[in-house]
Amino acid sequence: MIHDVAIAGAGPVGLFLACELRLAGLSVLVLEKSSDPRTPLKRLPFGMRGLSIPTMEALYRRGLLDDVASLSPSKDGAARSGGAHWMNHPRGPGGHFAGIQFFQDAVDESTWRYRLPNPASSTMAVELESFESVLARRASQLGADIRRGVSVERFESSDEGVTVFTSEETFQARWLVGCDGGRSAVRKAGGFAFTGTDPEFTGYSVEVELAEPHPLQPGRHYTESGMYTFASPGTIAMVEFDGGASHRIAPITLEHVQAVLRRVSGSEVVVSALKLATTWTDRAHQVSSYRNGRALLAGDAAHIHSPLGGQGLNLGLGDAMNLGWKLAAIVRGDAPESLLDTYQSERQPVGASILDWSRAQVAIMRPGKSSRALGAIIRDLIDTRDGATYFAERVWGVSLRYDLGASHPLIGRSVPDVEFSDGARVGELLRTGNGLLIDFEASAALKMLSTRWSRGVTYMAGDAKDRLGLKAILVRPDGVVAWATDAAPELDEAANAMARWFGAN
Repeated sequence: MIHDVAIAGAGPVGLFLACELRLAGLSVLVLEKSSDPRTPLKRLPFGMRGLSIPTMEALYRRGLLDDVASLSPSKDGAARSGGAHWMNHPRGPGGHFAGIQFFQDAVDESTWRYRLPNPASSTMAVELESFESVLARRASQLGADIRRGVSVERFESSDEGVTVFTSEETFQARWLVGCDGGRSAVRKAGGFAFTGTDPEFTGYSVEVELAEPHPLQPGRHYTESGMYTFASPGTIAMVEFDGGASHRIAPITLEHVQAVLRRVSGSEVVVSALKLATTWTDRAHQVSSYRNGRALLAGDAAHIHSPLGGQGLNLGLGDAMNLGWKLAAIVRGDAPESLLDTYQSERQPVGASILDWSRAQVAIMRPGKSSRALGAIIRDLIDTRDGATYFAERVWGVSLRYDLGASHPLIGRSVPDVEFSDGARVGELLRTGNGLLIDFEASAALKMLSTRWSRGVTYMAGDAKDRLGLKAILVRPDGVVAWATDAAPELDEAANAMARWFGAN
């Protein structure tokens, strides 16, 4: 059998991409080297992940939000949880930059002109293992073929497709997408250039038992050797600026963890038992191209950086949301292969920006007076209303906008969740995986235009409770606005936008 798309990796990015492709009717094979998706590092406390607003919107627009919201450790299932899980601040942390908190009550959301209240307007914390289970269940329900315990080793590509060689057997597909993590076999086998900056530190996430009494105080602490965060009774995250020398040493022993903790904390703390430990670094690399022939990359396979600020999962899910409908349109013959060029042009800058965001946090975390001085300035800035709003835009993902070469301020942004007079909402209308042509004034000319793209675009006419001054909007399947107007529609502009994103049908 020749599959339309083979996906290497059944993590959240690979599973979400599988859902997107199956929604469009493609045959999808997912190959995962791990036979069991469950690991202690995917559970609390280290398996906690924050979902940004673009991720929440993607889940909402695909009918997954309620299932994911039920996993949230917060009481209401939708509380903003940008603050670290060990923080219990009365003001409600909205997030942080290198550990410097900003708070929800300081954020001025009134400046976000094209946002409307909707079920996905807040960030959320979830447990990674449970989140993956929701995506795996949906992918299976949609008909994706998920094979676990099968490791992709190499592939051969031609103009017609890809032959994938695994530890078990050989598979044929028209396209291959590597969603197989930071040590991606697809990236290595495909010869993708992967460049960036080397690590400055080794980070540790450990669960320990400490001898009593011990000198560690709860919270985050910067020291002469690095940084540590302690949550009683024994959850510790710490960073030692050793150039990443201790990352992936085997095994991570109790003695090693105790020695690092003593150096970083500057105390003679005694670790009596080591329950769980993992290491990470601030290495920041990105591929120069997200595509090489019939092979593409998404998620950590395309970009790696430190987990500071919790941006990695959201960045990868954004890749999948952007790529899925485009690849499906090409496989179905609805759009030319050149549509994939926009995957690179849109997602590569987003990834580069996140890598720089991570590097900037490392600069503040470095030991030394210069870093402490810089941190003090950032702290003053983040305490202002404009500062908190800026950091919220970046951390929550509200500032995301693709450069689509258009002048209207809404184009390239997430479509507002307009509620029509009959109660229908834009987010719900996107669940089919089609794009939308929203015509608030029921223009006969726009309706006729939409029939040329009937397979990929749903025409929706009708007034709304709040149309934000808009007369018409063209929305891509990923919820990004491709065209919008506040005036009488220019049919040539609308037609050109539809042809660009949905093919010249």
